[in-house]
Amino acid sequence: MNETVLTPILDLLDIVGIAVFALSGALVAAKERQTFVTMGFFALVTGVGGGTVRDLLIDAPVFWITDPWVAAVCLGTALIAWFTPVRIWEGKLLDYADGIGLAAYAVLGSAKAIAYGIPPVPAALMGVITGCVGGVIRDVVAGRPSIIMQPELYVTAAALTATITVAGMQVAPMLGLPDWAVWSMAFACGFALRAAAIRFELGLPSYGDGKEGSATESTPRSSSTDQS
Repeated sequence: MNETVLTPILDLLDIVGIAVFALSGALVAAKERQTFVTMGFFALVTGVGGGTVRDLLIDAPVFWITDPWVAAVCLGTALIAWFTPVRIWEGKLLDYADGIGLAAYAVLGSAKAIAYGIPPVPAALMGVITGCVGGVIRDVVAGRPSIIMQPELYVTAAALTATITVAGMQVAPMLGLPDWAVWSMAFACGFALRAAAIRFELGLPSYGDGKEGSATESTPRSSSTDQS
């Protein structure tokens, strides 16, 4: 990562996000009873997918190519998944862990975009891309319904986190706030929204809800349990 962006807090968020998303990717392969090579591939693609797209879009060096730890963390996480029963990770525990990774990556992606001189709105979108694209790639490769096709609050949580990060970094100098305070608040708000969505099964209304004879009424939604 560019040294103008690297701080202890963002570095920690980076590792947390990578590890959590890598685990979710490895577990998808584990549930399909794939080989360790496939598990490692899924862990790597899920862990670095969003950050790779972000770096290519903001014209930054792709972060995991120059960092010797990122690929090692992904493969190490796959190794942990290989030697542990899938049932240990089933249930909502992994959903909450995924929410931590989502919020962490959304903060990191938007903060890095701001540091590279990206305007506020595209910078916030970089946070969403960083948090969500890895999971989208994972699900597309695995042939599963994509997480962005679910009504449950997922992308919305990433968008909230990224928006608070970008807006906070714009006003922080005027208020005398350090960046770490903005990042912490953004992370907490984004994770709180995602956790509430998991706990209470919150979701946004779908197009056509409540309209008589609409196509959405005749098409059952995918279960939120398919979502990591």
